[in-house]
Amino acid sequence: MSLPEFLAWVPESGRYELHDGVVVEMQPTGAHEQVVGLLNRKFNVLLEQENLNYFIPNTVLIQPLGYESGYKPDVLLVDSAALAQEPLWKRESVITLSSSIKLLVEVVSTNWPDDYARKFEDYEAMGICEYWIVDYLGLGGRRYIGNPKQPTITICRWVDGVYETQLFRQGDTISSPGFPNLQLTTDQVFAAGQ
Repeated sequence: MSLPEFLAWVPESGRYELHDGVVVEMQPTGAHEQVVGLLNRKFNVLLEQENLNYFIPNTVLIQPLGYESGYKPDVLLVDSAALAQEPLWKRESVITLSSSIKLLVEVVSTNWPDDYARKFEDYEAMGICEYWIVDYLGLGGRRYIGNPKQPTITICRWVDGVYETQLFRQGDTISSPGFPNLQLTTDQVFAAGQ
Protein backbone atom coordinates (compact mmCIF):
# COMPACT_ATOMS: atom_id res chain seq x y z
CA MET A 1 0.00 0.00 0.00
CA SER A 2 1.31 3.46 -0.80
CA LEU A 3 1.19 6.24 1.78
CA PRO A 4 -1.64 8.08 -0.07
CA GLU A 5 -3.63 4.81 -0.19
CA PHE A 6 -2.95 4.27 3.52
CA LEU A 7 -4.11 7.81 4.38
CA ALA A 8 -7.33 7.27 2.40
CA TRP A 9 -7.91 3.87 4.06
CA VAL A 10 -6.92 4.37 7.70
CA PRO A 11 -9.97 4.20 10.01
CA GLU A 12 -10.60 6.90 12.61
CA SER A 13 -10.59 4.38 15.43
CA GLY A 14 -7.61 2.17 16.14
CA ARG A 15 -3.93 2.88 15.74
CA TYR A 16 -2.15 1.92 12.54
CA GLU A 17 1.24 2.49 10.96
CA LEU A 18 2.59 1.75 7.51
CA HIS A 19 5.91 -0.12 7.41
CA ASP A 20 7.37 -0.36 3.90
CA GLY A 21 3.90 -0.60 2.35
CA VAL A 22 2.51 -3.04 4.95
CA VAL A 23 -0.21 -1.96 7.40
CA VAL A 24 0.70 -2.67 11.03
CA GLU A 25 -1.92 -2.42 13.77
CA MET A 26 -0.54 -1.07 17.04
CA GLN A 27 -1.99 -2.39 20.31
CA PRO A 28 -0.66 -0.29 23.20
CA THR A 29 -1.29 -1.54 26.74
CA GLY A 30 -2.68 0.54 29.57
CA ALA A 31 0.78 0.83 31.15
CA HIS A 32 2.21 2.03 27.81
CA GLU A 33 -0.46 4.75 27.69
CA GLN A 34 0.34 5.78 31.30
CA VAL A 35 3.99 6.36 30.32
CA VAL A 36 2.90 8.33 27.25
CA GLY A 37 0.53 10.39 29.43
CA LEU A 38 3.28 11.26 31.91
CA LEU A 39 5.65 12.34 29.12
CA ASN A 40 2.95 14.43 27.44
CA ARG A 41 2.15 16.15 30.73
CA LYS A 42 5.80 16.89 31.54
CA PHE A 43 6.51 18.29 28.07
CA ASN A 44 3.32 20.36 27.94
CA VAL A 45 4.22 21.99 31.27
CA LEU A 46 7.73 22.73 29.99
CA LEU A 47 6.41 24.22 26.72
CA GLU A 48 4.10 26.49 28.71
CA GLN A 49 6.78 27.53 31.22
CA GLU A 50 9.29 28.37 28.50
CA ASN A 51 6.67 29.93 26.20
CA LEU A 52 7.85 27.84 23.25
CA ASN A 53 5.94 27.91 19.97
CA TYR A 54 5.76 24.09 19.90
CA PHE A 55 2.85 21.73 20.38
CA ILE A 56 2.15 18.01 20.84
CA PRO A 57 -0.25 16.74 18.16
CA ASN A 58 -2.68 13.89 18.85
CA THR A 59 -2.82 12.17 15.48
CA VAL A 60 0.18 12.92 13.32
CA LEU A 61 2.02 10.65 10.93
CA ILE A 62 5.76 10.87 10.26
CA GLN A 63 6.75 9.95 6.72
CA PRO A 64 10.41 9.24 6.06
CA LEU A 65 10.91 10.65 2.56
CA GLY A 66 11.35 8.13 -0.19
CA TYR A 67 9.68 5.33 1.77
CA GLU A 68 6.18 3.88 1.79
CA SER A 69 6.14 4.16 5.57
CA GLY A 70 4.25 6.30 8.03
CA TYR A 71 4.82 6.19 11.78
CA LYS A 72 2.66 7.47 14.65
CA PRO A 73 5.08 8.48 17.39
CA ASP A 74 3.96 8.19 21.00
CA VAL A 75 5.07 11.75 21.80
CA LEU A 76 6.04 14.39 19.27
CA LEU A 77 7.04 18.02 19.84
CA VAL A 78 6.40 20.04 16.68
CA ASP A 79 7.64 23.54 15.85
CA SER A 80 4.49 25.43 14.83
CA ALA A 81 6.40 27.94 12.69
CA ALA A 82 8.13 25.20 10.67
CA LEU A 83 4.82 23.71 9.53
CA ALA A 84 4.57 26.34 6.77
CA GLN A 85 7.28 24.34 4.93
CA GLU A 86 5.53 20.97 5.29
CA PRO A 87 4.16 19.88 1.90
CA LEU A 88 1.33 17.67 3.25
CA TRP A 89 0.37 19.45 6.48
CA LYS A 90 -2.48 21.60 5.13
CA ARG A 91 -4.49 18.62 3.85
CA GLU A 92 -3.17 15.74 6.01
CA SER A 93 -1.54 15.70 9.43
CA VAL A 94 1.66 14.29 7.93
CA ILE A 95 5.16 15.55 8.70
CA THR A 96 8.01 14.87 6.28
CA LEU A 97 10.69 17.37 7.33
CA SER A 98 12.99 17.00 10.32
CA SER A 99 13.02 20.78 10.77
CA SER A 100 9.42 20.53 12.04
CA ILE A 101 10.31 18.01 14.76
CA LYS A 102 11.96 19.16 17.98
CA LEU A 103 11.68 15.83 19.81
CA LEU A 104 10.19 12.44 19.03
CA VAL A 105 9.52 9.66 21.57
CA GLU A 106 8.68 6.01 21.00
CA VAL A 107 7.58 4.03 24.06
CA VAL A 108 8.65 0.42 23.61
CA SER A 109 6.21 -2.46 23.61
CA THR A 110 6.40 -5.99 22.21
CA ASN A 111 7.36 -4.63 18.77
CA TRP A 112 10.64 -3.30 20.22
CA PRO A 113 12.75 -4.12 17.12
CA ASP A 114 10.82 -1.42 15.23
CA ASP A 115 11.83 1.27 17.74
CA TYR A 116 15.48 0.20 18.07
CA ALA A 117 16.18 -0.63 14.42
CA ARG A 118 13.65 0.36 11.73
CA LYS A 119 12.51 3.66 13.25
CA PHE A 120 15.98 4.46 14.61
CA GLU A 121 17.42 4.19 11.08
CA ASP A 122 14.55 6.11 9.46
CA TYR A 123 14.56 8.92 12.03
CA GLU A 124 18.35 9.15 11.80
CA ALA A 125 18.18 9.33 7.98
CA MET A 126 15.56 12.09 8.25
CA GLY A 127 17.84 14.06 10.59
CA ILE A 128 15.41 14.25 13.51
CA CYS A 129 17.45 16.10 16.14
CA GLU A 130 16.32 14.19 19.24
CA TYR A 131 14.77 10.73 19.45
CA TRP A 132 13.93 8.95 22.71
CA ILE A 133 13.37 5.22 23.04
CA VAL A 134 11.56 4.67 26.35
CA ASP A 135 11.91 1.00 27.26
CA TYR A 136 10.20 1.03 30.66
CA LEU A 137 10.04 -2.78 30.86
CA GLY A 138 13.53 -3.55 29.55
CA LEU A 139 12.22 -5.46 26.53
CA GLY A 140 14.87 -4.42 24.00
CA GLY A 141 17.71 -6.64 22.89
CA ARG A 142 20.93 -6.77 24.92
CA ARG A 143 22.84 -5.03 22.13
CA TYR A 144 20.62 -1.98 22.73
CA ILE A 145 20.07 -1.91 26.51
CA GLY A 146 22.94 -4.01 27.84
CA ASN A 147 23.24 -7.15 29.90
CA PRO A 148 21.53 -7.75 32.22
CA LYS A 149 18.48 -6.30 30.52
CA GLN A 150 16.80 -3.57 32.56
CA PRO A 151 14.45 -0.63 32.01
CA THR A 152 16.31 1.93 29.92
CA ILE A 153 15.67 5.26 28.25
CA THR A 154 17.88 5.80 25.21
CA ILE A 155 18.28 9.39 24.06
CA CYS A 156 19.55 9.73 20.51
CA ARG A 157 21.05 13.07 19.53
CA TRP A 158 21.66 13.77 15.83
CA VAL A 159 25.27 14.90 15.34
CA ASP A 160 26.98 15.15 11.95
CA GLY A 161 24.46 12.90 10.23
CA VAL A 162 24.31 10.10 12.81
CA TYR A 163 22.78 9.46 16.20
CA GLU A 164 24.92 9.57 19.31
CA THR A 165 23.14 7.62 22.04
CA GLN A 166 23.10 7.94 25.80
CA LEU A 167 21.46 5.38 28.09
CA PHE A 168 19.59 6.32 31.26
CA ARG A 169 18.70 3.68 33.82
CA GLN A 170 17.10 3.46 37.26
CA GLY A 171 18.01 6.39 39.51
CA ASP A 172 19.17 8.66 36.67
CA THR A 173 18.03 12.19 35.92
CA ILE A 174 17.16 12.44 32.26
CA SER A 175 19.23 14.94 30.30
CA SER A 176 17.55 16.19 27.12
CA PRO A 177 19.88 17.93 24.64
CA GLY A 178 17.07 20.10 23.25
CA PHE A 179 15.23 20.72 26.53
CA PRO A 180 17.86 21.23 29.25
CA ASN A 181 15.29 22.57 31.75
CA LEU A 182 13.21 19.40 31.68
CA GLN A 183 12.79 18.07 35.22
CA LEU A 184 12.33 14.31 34.83
CA THR A 185 13.88 11.17 36.25
CA THR A 186 13.91 7.63 34.94
CA ASP A 187 12.22 6.51 38.16
CA GLN A 188 9.22 8.75 37.42
CA VAL A 189 8.91 7.29 33.92
CA PHE A 190 9.37 3.68 34.98
CA ALA A 191 6.88 4.08 37.86
CA ALA A 192 4.24 5.37 35.41
CA GLY A 193 4.41 2.03 33.60
CA GLN A 194 3.86 -0.11 36.71
